[in-house]
Formats: sequence, structure tokens, C-alpha cells
Amino acid sequence: MAAGSLLTLLDDIATLLDDVSLMTKVAAKKTAGVLGDDLALNAQQVTGVRANRELPIVWAVAKGSLRNKLILVPAALLISVVAPWLITPLLMLGGAFLCYEGAEKLAHKFLHGGGEASNEAVRAAAQLKSKEERLAFEKEKIQGAVRTDFILSAEIIAITLGSVASASFLQQVVVLAIIAVAITGVVYGLVAGIVKLDDLGLYLTERAAPVAQSIGRAILWAAPYLMKLLSIVGTIAMFLVGGGILTHGIPFIHHGIEDLAEAPGEIPGIGTIIQPLTPMLLNFGFGLLAGALVLGAVLLIKKFRSGSSH
Repeated sequence: MAAGSLLTLLDDIATLLDDVSLMTKVAAKKTAGVLGDDLALNAQQVTGVRANRELPIVWAVAKGSLRNKLILVPAALLISVVAPWLITPLLMLGGAFLCYEGAEKLAHKFLHGGGEASNEAVRAAAQLKSKEERLAFEKEKIQGAVRTDFILSAEIIAITLGSVASASFLQQVVVLAIIAVAITGVVYGLVAGIVKLDDLGLYLTERAAPVAQSIGRAILWAAPYLMKLLSIVGTIAMFLVGGGILTHGIPFIHHGIEDLAEAPGEIPGIGTIIQPLTPMLLNFGFGLLAGALVLGAVLLIKKFRSGSSH
């Protein structure tokens, strides 16, 4: 009797672990798009920081990220129990915000010279002399990064919750916890590696072996381009993920995209290549349009407020 109960318990645990593993993979796949932006934004947060302070700052932001998730995961679980109908509207709001952030980045880049502003920030940081000024600068960097992480973490948790909404409460707890810890470790581990690439390159250039020197020079050459690539990938991910969330939340648009995605499959030769890309391109386009509309509305509200204050 006892042996039978133990076997039943073990079987239930194995089933739970299989289900959790599957749901975790699905959730990780759905949140992967946000990670590109999360990674790019956090890697950029150490711009202007002294080399010997880069890793301590990344570690401080990582701890802040874990604190964010200690707030967000219980809040998400509470919503799933008390008001599960809120999950879709929250996802839609998060998707709209991602699209807005992407549109704002593009507008800042092309209308206000985003690259010049970044260079100005680096120059200003280099002029800091006293220890107090440097500590204040670092504190501001960390606080800004943690605030940004809170928004992106909320989006990741919301997407994860949406993917496991039909699962049992225990499965939701386990999947959310795994995603929260794993994503924090992956993102900030990669950020730590990225920000020290230049140090690695410099170290290799000082080695005696010609091969090591060549690799070091290649790393030093590639590091700035990698940062730019991460920024571009992050912006694209904003529109892809945000647009995908919005289209999935609007049934007639979602079905329309599914119907349009079938059409390229009939093109001889290249149909099989174009067909999988069609939904992504349509989601991207919808995200770009939504972001532009939200950005326009925000700018109008700001203009109205500034006009009324005068």
C-alpha cells in the first residue's frame, strides 16, 4: 500500500516536471524577443563607467533585477488567481509600451541625433574628478538600469504568465520562478561578458603569440559594432514582440495575419522561405504603426500640458 502510494507520488512528480519543462520552453521562446532589448539596454548602461567599476555595477543592477522579480512574480500570481481576465489587457498594455519605446528610440535616433547624445554622456562622465561625483554618477546609472529592468521584467513575467494561464497554480509558480531566475542569470551574465570584451581583447594583444594578438585586435575592432548590433536587434525585437502581442490580442487582426501568411506558400520556389517570415514582418509592421501612434499621442499630450501650463 505504502509502496503503491510512493510510486503514484513519484509518477505525479515526474508528470509535473515534464509539464513544467515543456511550459518553461514555451515561455522562454515567447520571451526571447524581449531579451534582445533587455541585453542591449543593460549593456549600454555602463557607458562612461571606469573599467574597474563595470562588473560591480552590472552585479548591482542584477541584484536590483532580482528584487524587481520578487515583486513582479507574486503580483502576477495574485492576478492569475484573483483576476485572470486582467492578463490579456496587461499584455496588450505591455505590448503597446514596447512598441512605443521602439518608436521613441527611432525618433530620438533620427530626429535628435541619439549617437551624439551618447557621446556627450561619455565625455561628461570622463570629466568627473572627485570620488563623490563618480559614486553619484554610478548610483544614477544603477537606478536608471533597475527602473528599465522593472519594465522589461514586467513584460517578460506577463508574457510567461499568459503562456501558462491554463496551467495549475503550482505549475505557474514553478515556471515563473524558473523563468525569472534563468533570465536574470542569462542576461546579466552576458552583459558582464560583453562589457569586458575590450579588456579581453587588450589582454590578448599583449600576449606573445601572434594568433592571440590577432584575435585580440579582432575583438577590439568588433566590440563597438557588437554594441550597435545589440541596439538594433533590441529595437527590432520591441516591434516584433510588441506587435505580436497586440495582434494576438485583437482576434480579427490575428486571423487576418494568419490568412495573409498562407498566401506566399503558393509562390513556386521561394514560397516555403517567405511563408514563415510573413507573420513576423506583419507583426513588425503592426508594431511599428502602433508605436508611432502611441508616440504621437504622448507627444500631443505633452504639448497640450506644456501649453496649458503657460
